[in-house]
Amino acid sequence: MLESLIDQASRKGQNTVAVAAADSAEVIEAVMDALDRKLAAFILYGNKEKITSLINSQKQQLLNNHKLKIVHSNSDIEAAESAVQAVKNKQANVLMKGNIPTNILLKAVLNKEFGLRTGNVLSHTAFFEIPGLNQLLLVTDAAMNIAPNLEQKVQILNNSVSLAKSIGIKLPKVACLAAVEAVNPDMQATLDAAALTMMNRRGQISGCIVDGPLGFDNAVSELAAKQKGIKSEVAGKADILLVPTIEVGNVLYKSFIYFANAKVGAVIAGASSPIVLTSRADSAKSKLYSLALALCCVET
Repeated sequence: MLESLIDQASRKGQNTVAVAAADSAEVIEAVMDALDRKLAAFILYGNKEKITSLINSQKQQLLNNHKLKIVHSNSDIEAAESAVQAVKNKQANVLMKGNIPTNILLKAVLNKEFGLRTGNVLSHTAFFEIPGLNQLLLVTDAAMNIAPNLEQKVQILNNSVSLAKSIGIKLPKVACLAAVEAVNPDMQATLDAAALTMMNRRGQISGCIVDGPLGFDNAVSELAAKQKGIKSEVAGKADILLVPTIEVGNVLYKSFIYFANAKVGAVIAGASSPIVLTSRADSAKSKLYSLALALCCVET
């Protein structure tokens, strides 16, 4: 399923990716794979000597590829600012995080002079391919927003719905997760989930079907939903899991990878262009999936 995103991205036409601090083996491997699959052109910012050495050690002939440009940066900060400015100036239309701390990249993204602000909330959506599940499962937000309020959750939800539609999910089903399925005034997650559900029913949130509060079990298992007597278009069939806090999202993200052997791709939405923001520890394959996902989201 995630592999199909690569095919979809390759049909999007010519795009260019600006990579901030591209001097890591995993990033170069992902870039080489993307070039082999004709996904995009690349501008690599970072230590030019190290980047060139990494390419030489893996695929020397890549240095002559006309779709690859290397720009030397003296520091991570310079690499981040240069990559962001390339996207801002339309030299590239996707920003990708390389071997650089997230806070340095985001500081450049949010720069008032040359950043990629739109006034919207930036949020992280992860797309999981889980063995035994015949669909992609989206989780948001596991990396950006710590404890979003209701207004922020509306934007996070809309960001994830937009991403889902970009890969062909026409009417995403969104489960607003909580510890219980009933509204409890002492549990803010249940109040927010109920509000989001009502906003969807009244047309304030559109283009998707929202239900909550739902526990994780009855969001993903029709049997669990049936056992608890929950009748819903979303229960057991969710495409998107909207988590109440970053801790919940982070634990789900890592549980899927380490216990369910899930494959993952992730992107940041809400900026003027898609942002590939993966962990420095993520595999080259995860970086490639994330890159393909971001390219699928580029507006043409």
